[in-house]
Amino acid sequence: MSLAQRLTITQPMRVFWITWFGQLISILGSGLTAFGVGAKIFLDTRSTTQFALLSFFAFAPMVVLSPIAGTLIDRWDRRRAMLLADLGNGFTTLLIFGMVLASNKGLFELKAWHFYLPVSLGACFGAFRWPAFFATVTLIVPKQHLGRANAMAEVASGASQILSPIIAGALIDSVGLVGVLSVDVCSFLVAVTTLLMVRFPRPPVSEEGQQGKGSLLAEMKQGWTFISSRKGLLALMAFTAVSVLCMDLVVLLITPLVLAFTDISTLGIIASIAGVGALLGAVGMGIWGGAKNQLHSILGFHALSGVVLFLAAPRPSVPLVATAAALYLFTMPPVMAGIQSIWQRKIPADLQGRAAAVKRMILLCVSPLASLLAGPLADDLFEPAMRQGGALASSMGRLLGVGPGRGIAVIFIVLGLVTLANVTAGWLNPRLRHVDKELPDALPDTPPAAADTVPPNAPTAGASAS
Repeated sequence: MSLAQRLTITQPMRVFWITWFGQLISILGSGLTAFGVGAKIFLDTRSTTQFALLSFFAFAPMVVLSPIAGTLIDRWDRRRAMLLADLGNGFTTLLIFGMVLASNKGLFELKAWHFYLPVSLGACFGAFRWPAFFATVTLIVPKQHLGRANAMAEVASGASQILSPIIAGALIDSVGLVGVLSVDVCSFLVAVTTLLMVRFPRPPVSEEGQQGKGSLLAEMKQGWTFISSRKGLLALMAFTAVSVLCMDLVVLLITPLVLAFTDISTLGIIASIAGVGALLGAVGMGIWGGAKNQLHSILGFHALSGVVLFLAAPRPSVPLVATAAALYLFTMPPVMAGIQSIWQRKIPADLQGRAAAVKRMILLCVSPLASLLAGPLADDLFEPAMRQGGALASSMGRLLGVGPGRGIAVIFIVLGLVTLANVTAGWLNPRLRHVDKELPDALPDTPPAAADTVPPNAPTAGASAS
């Protein structure tokens, strides 16, 4: 049975598919800009630190704003929150577009740090997008299909990783970074259009969701109270934090690892091959839906990702690194979609924004940490140690070789070991291992009735949102 057949096209599911398609196009556009700007910064500076700082400024504002955004999402119409995010991200892309255009005309010299402010502003709007999207999924997708629906979000991410590097590389060669940014702006227009076509149901009221209602601060606190009183969810958060740290470091360091021995066009090919792995993993997860006890599939695929990291380290080889990257990203959708579906099933619908945003704030702290660690680990510690005559040249250098990129190869081995240790710790923790059984589901088997596409002249749900 195909994924589309499993996710039956009912009226609520039609809303899901329209919304998902708009976000898919938006993610593709954002992937173009992220690839183009990131590659430009690294090639201009040859600094892993400067490259990683771009990621830091893309995540740090989300850490600060996530609790506020989650509380507002529970108060607002969630479609309006997603519209705000897409319009704001489109505006910040226009700012970057203007900077690059002015630089091309010789009005000023564009530096890496010029990108940090608009990227941070875009992150402020981005703090609303994914909490609103995943909180909405629980309103329009039956509980038994949440794993598959979350896998579709991973399909969008995998498609972006396949297509964005190829399209960005072609556009940069032909029309430069300005062409890449132009396509990104158009992608946001598509996302906004699809959101204007649909409306979402209001979440049903629950006792947990009503606790702390009133002040913004009290509602923000309620999200943390709900999570902290459930040891299984706390353990799941800790496990996810280590997983995300390893994944973010791998994603950050793969670019300097590859550019140490080849060019940007080959980097784009490797990124696209890796995206094929992510897409296959997402589609496979969408069809399969995960193990009956989802922790088993989460831990199993996460362990596989740790083993795969060892494959990328032995020598600077395009086929070897491309294969390792594809296999690594293949394991990510089953892990992340499984984790997300557990959170969605255990949190009442009218508390999804607050609790998910608290969780997101804590996990987002990991990404800036990874960005701050990546540069010093590579530039100041492991890369110098793996140069000719370096501290590790006579030991690890005999196994992996010495020279540019070999220090990052050592980091990949360390990350593989950390991943396997995280899996072992997770399995030995009974609260985590049995979280799906010990905590009751907070969602009904059938989502509340959702409106289909908006008829002509009909008022939208957002029109009455406070």
